[in-house]
Amino acid sequence: MTGRLTSKTALITGAARGIGRAQALRFAQEGADIIAIDVCGPIESVNVPHSTPDDLAETAHLVEQAGGRIVTDIVDVRDADALRVAVDRGVEQFGALDIVCATAGITSRGAAVELADASWRTMVDVNLTGVWNTCTAAVPHLINRGAGSVVLISSIAGLRGLVGVAHYTAAKHGVVGLMRSLAHDLAPHNVRVNCVHPTNVDTPLIQNDSVRSGFRPDLDRPVTRDEFAAAATPMNMLAIPWVHPVDVANASLFLASDEARYITAITLPVDAGSTQR
Repeated sequence: MTGRLTSKTALITGAARGIGRAQALRFAQEGADIIAIDVCGPIESVNVPHSTPDDLAETAHLVEQAGGRIVTDIVDVRDADALRVAVDRGVEQFGALDIVCATAGITSRGAAVELADASWRTMVDVNLTGVWNTCTAAVPHLINRGAGSVVLISSIAGLRGLVGVAHYTAAKHGVVGLMRSLAHDLAPHNVRVNCVHPTNVDTPLIQNDSVRSGFRPDLDRPVTRDEFAAAATPMNMLAIPWVHPVDVANASLFLASDEARYITAITLPVDAGSTQR
């Protein structure tokens, strides 16, 4: 532990697994207390495997193994009232809030003009309104403290268009607009706001039949991990199919830390060059 976040408290949504879990662990390794929130259940219109209470418990176990303190809560980020209660409860336990990571998100596929209304609404409700709800629940604590860092997890789809995910792309572009406006609004309070934009990340959100098949529509059988990797690699400038959760967590850690004390309103790609192809 090098203590880059010593005496700080971080709120992380989507903390049960994937990027959120990696953020919780890296931040704890650097001295932060963690408020970890996840829905831990199914989301309508989403076919990929969902997180579970056991996943969130494992995140807590890993943080505690690293010597960190953590409180967890099972909350849907679409439920603004429940989210506010959970955030307030965590802040009461640790005494303050310094960092907000709005990481919770979903994915699904469908041609733009063929998407079901429910798929569009659910995507925007979770991936954009859920980020807004997280900020409205947490940012007042940063304002009261007179400092803080907000990290919004967007995607390469927040910087470019992608095939078959118009609803996802629209929501992730919306996150960028929200970030830029929040950065202006919160600068007088010494609160910084930035976005991180990963390419594919090796998490359960992509390592499933639903997402893999979208990369190999020519196959009428389950796509193997190796086949998926071969199809995904050309998306990136570097010869890799995906980054790892810790890569996104490390970028988030930098933006959350005092090393980035004068950085606000940026879009930081962790994308192996994908947005430059």
